[in-house]
Amino acid sequence: MSQFRLPENSRVQPGKSHAAPAGAKNVKTFRIYRFDPDSNQKPRVDTYEVDMDSCGPMVLDALIKIKNEVDATLTFRRSCREGICGSCAMNIDGVNTLACTKAIGEIKGDAKVYPLPHMPVIKDLVPDLTNFYAQYASVKPWLQTRTPAPPDRERLQSKEDQEKIDRPSACILCACCSTSCPSYWWNSDRFLGPAALLAAYRWIIDTRDEATGERLDELEDPFRLYRCHTIMNCAQACPKDLNPSKAIAEIKKMIVERQH
Repeated sequence: MSQFRLPENSRVQPGKSHAAPAGAKNVKTFRIYRFDPDSNQKPRVDTYEVDMDSCGPMVLDALIKIKNEVDATLTFRRSCREGICGSCAMNIDGVNTLACTKAIGEIKGDAKVYPLPHMPVIKDLVPDLTNFYAQYASVKPWLQTRTPAPPDRERLQSKEDQEKIDRPSACILCACCSTSCPSYWWNSDRFLGPAALLAAYRWIIDTRDEATGERLDELEDPFRLYRCHTIMNCAQACPKDLNPSKAIAEIKKMIVERQH
């Protein structure tokens, strides 16, 4: 009989508890995933009670407060605090999102904070994105041309053509979409995933690019492209309201159309 159980060293254990300061009246409880590979200990979930009267409104504010005032060992990525860089992507209350744009007030009950799912964890809330970025690089996300650029101006395109690439260009590579995709969970070694394929689509439809055929050739593969089953988790998870699933469907359509 098959047994679907996590390896012993991956089973999350109860962790430490950190009470709110004495006299705190507006308290929110955060349950945060902790893992340090150098400690040779199993992952755990630590509990932190935060005084919200002295904390900002976003989950990232609470994480920074915990790190600064309670537990300096807590590790996470962050940078812009404006929903632009994608650094603070994590799983909050069961949903992949950005900690800097997720309001604590939207979370009912205890706030549960985990790293992005189905990714190797470097430490605590920091996933290893090496494979994710390698897949992004594999689609050659830059302009490819054969003809020389005009000597006196940039390569121009119409306003209508620019608007076609405007939304796909808004991707911040936070990995929320790819790590919400079941197909990517099970085939991340071969399936490029929503983020990389959205980037590929952005360059395929760019009228200034002259490598459309080569780009489609690279994607025409049972795994690199066709592991997408239009589950739509990616569109729901994207913090920038993009739709990678639609872009992937358009790529499939282009491949079919060029065969006829």
